[in-house]
Amino acid sequence: MSITIIVEGKNDRSRLRRILAPEVDIQCTFGTLNTLKLETLRRKIGDGEVYLYMDNDSSGKKIRGILRDAFPDAIHIYTRKGYAGVEGTPDEYSITQLEKAGLEEFIIYPEPLPYLES
Repeated sequence: MSITIIVEGKNDRSRLRRILAPEVDIQCTFGTLNTLKLETLRRKIGDGEVYLYMDNDSSGKKIRGILRDAFPDAIHIYTRKGYAGVEGTPDEYSITQLEKAGLEEFIIYPEPLPYLES
């Protein structure tokens, strides 16, 4: 089963690409949605699992609402109010949200910082 995360913009996609395995498809709405774009998304995604990760602002909420109707079984991932959208969300927070959504097996965890003895 394929997995697709829909985000708003290419910077959001770049940010998530750093922490997700390549087999997870990340699609962008580029901030707008029309009938043609929705149909294109539906065709690309097919019967796969859909996750929605939008900015926590009025534009993101509007896009999430449209996508909620188009993909009623989608799993919703949220960033925290105060972060500058998905692209401004710290990796650690996004990782926590992706884990809550059940995507642990696809997360590329950052290397731990080396322990320095003093």
